[in-house]
Amino acid sequence: MSEKPRFLIVSADVLPEVILKVLEAKRLLSKAQAKNSSEACRMVGISRSAYYKYKDNVQLYEERDNSQLGTLYLKLSDEPGVLSRVLKKLYDNGANILTVNQNIPVDAVAIVTISIRVNRDEVSMEEILRNLSEIDGVVSVKRI
Repeated sequence: MSEKPRFLIVSADVLPEVILKVLEAKRLLSKAQAKNSSEACRMVGISRSAYYKYKDNVQLYEERDNSQLGTLYLKLSDEPGVLSRVLKKLYDNGANILTVNQNIPVDAVAIVTISIRVNRDEVSMEEILRNLSEIDGVVSVKRI
């Protein structure tokens, strides 16, 4: 019987430097700033063996107390530019767009779902819904 994994939250200040370098190498790879693990290891100054020893067991803990996830369900008129205006308005409201799914229009209306992350301190979901509903071509919008 295997033991259940244990997780800790530890200040980065007390971790060995190699752990922080592994995290940096993982970031370089995820953002395609390094072509492969060998290059990422070279860039941060660690051995590949150290990277592979820790890579699957260390992740950054990103505190997102002030962020909120939401999925929006929109009915949009089948007209050029409507979805673009919706995405622009979300950008203007500081939303980070995570997913967009648009169905083929039926009866001149397309169903679109958009998953977003917003900073609660900057804008509320209710405000975003209000702003989107004012766009020409948005038939309806609601949060699901």
